[in-house]
Parts: sequence; C-alpha cells; structure tokens
Amino acid sequence: MSETVVTATHLSRFYESGGGLFSKPQTVRALSEASFSIEAGKTLAVVGESGCGKSTLARLVTMIEEPTSGTLNIGGQEVTPDKWASLRDSVQIVFQDPYGSLNLRQRIGQILEEPLKINRPEMSAKERREKASEMMRLVGMRPEHYDRYPHMFSGGQRQRIAVARALMLEPKLLVLDEPVSALDLSIQSQILNLLLDLQERMHLAYLFISHDLSVVRHVADDVVVMYLGRPVETGPKEEVFSAPRHPYTKALLSATPKADPRNRSTRIKLEGELPSPMAIPEGCPFAPRCWKTQDRCRAERPELTGEPHPAACFFPEN
Repeated sequence: MSETVVTATHLSRFYESGGGLFSKPQTVRALSEASFSIEAGKTLAVVGESGCGKSTLARLVTMIEEPTSGTLNIGGQEVTPDKWASLRDSVQIVFQDPYGSLNLRQRIGQILEEPLKINRPEMSAKERREKASEMMRLVGMRPEHYDRYPHMFSGGQRQRIAVARALMLEPKLLVLDEPVSALDLSIQSQILNLLLDLQERMHLAYLFISHDLSVVRHVADDVVVMYLGRPVETGPKEEVFSAPRHPYTKALLSATPKADPRNRSTRIKLEGELPSPMAIPEGCPFAPRCWKTQDRCRAERPELTGEPHPAACFFPEN
C-alpha cells in the first residue's frame, strides 16, 4: 500500500481587504473547506477558472502562507509554522513561468547547487556538483549546459531546469503550478512526459494545478474541481471525466477541445460573470450561473457528498 504523503482537512484561507476610517475591511474567501490526500506516486489535479483558489491552495501546501483554519499533514506530521523549516525539504514547487522563476545572473550549475548550499551545508563542493550533474541528466540536459546562463535556453529547457532545481532536495511532494501553460504546445507534451517519467522513477506525489482539462486528462489520477474557492466535485479522473456530477464540471468539460470529431459535445455557455470572492452568493455559489437552479439552491449551501463520487449539488447530473 502506498504511503500517504499529504493530507488536507477543511483547509481555508481568508484575507482582509480594504477598510478605512469609515468602513470595515471586507473578507476575501480565497479558499474554503478544501480536503484531499495524495499518495506517493499519484497525481491530484486541481482545476477551475482563474480566481477559484488554486494558487492559494498551492501557497498553503508549500508553506508560503498559513491557513486561516483547517489542518495540513505532510509525511505524518501536522504542519505548523514552527515546523515549516524542517518540512520544506519535503515539498517543492515548479512555477508557471520558466522565464521568471530562474535567476538570470546565475549559471545553471549555481542555480541547481543553491538549494544544497542552503539546506545541506555538510555537502562538499564536489558532492554538490555531482548531485547537480546527475539531476541535469535525469531531466534531459547535457553536461556542457552546466556553465551556461538561463537566457541561452528555450522555454522548455528552462522548465526542465526548474524541475531539476525542485528535485535537488529529493522532496516527497511536487506542487506543479500551471507548469506547461507558458510553453508551446509542441513542448508541453515533452515536459508532461518528463514529469510522468520522474514520478515513476522517484515515486513522487504531484499536486498539479491547471485550468487546462486536456492536460489534466493526460496526467491526473484524481481530480478536485474548484469554484469560488470551494471544491464542488472530487473523484477519480475516469469517473469525473466520463460522468461529471456537478453542472460546473460538465460545463468545463464541454469547453475542452476533443481530437475525435465523433466525440464532440455541445458546448455549455455559462451565463453571467463569476461572482466576487468578497460577495459570495447565499446558498450554492454556482446558482447564479447554473441552468438547473431552483429555490433550494439559492437558500442552502450543498455539501460535498454522494455516489459514485462527491459533488456539491442538490440536483447532480445523472
């Protein structure tokens, strides 16, 4: 049985915004009641529109920010600020933009060795170089790249370097925040295949954050669909993609391009704008845009329940 690397229980993150002499600050509910677990060797994908709480979740899991409420457990230890330093080796992140995430003034070898200098002071310079060279080989970079600068590489090569840097401390969990969305389509599949190969080789757990369901279909084992900071559907990828229960998930899937023209479905166009996280509607947050809304939806907030996989909807899809 695989080891559970990370478990989140009712994770929430609220921010205070605005306020002044004559007004109270408003509460931005960026993330509410997110619960999930990821086993070693498995990928959990978190999907949804911009502003749905995906990046906030990434900041909590990588211990950049502290949750307002809820608990996070990594490697069997509950995460609290006093444990951040000791647990950060276990979780690393690969950012969306390979151009902005690397120090352009450092050579590739320096970039890869820096995590070891900070976190493994007992290692000698020779050991650090050997480790960095081995990681470069694993991500498909050549030895002569060691002394070159980031501007000398393509976007795909820079993302390979970013992945190598994230793996230098041998983490258990890799948070992938839109890791291929800034790359050309021809390069995306190369990076995704590299990530899958590394996962199998190193038995890594992935938290894969994306808005692109065609990418998620390729890499995920399980899926969490987010809307306005709250999970609205969770389950195994095959179940969620083949039989979505929440109307929002169905709408997202209908907008995903399909290669086979025989499998193309009618696109569901959502009416209205995404509500503000400072003014989330009463009842079901999706009710103002949903074609199945009834009075109960406007009055009560549905729980994430049901079979064959949970969905937060009073009138789920068949």
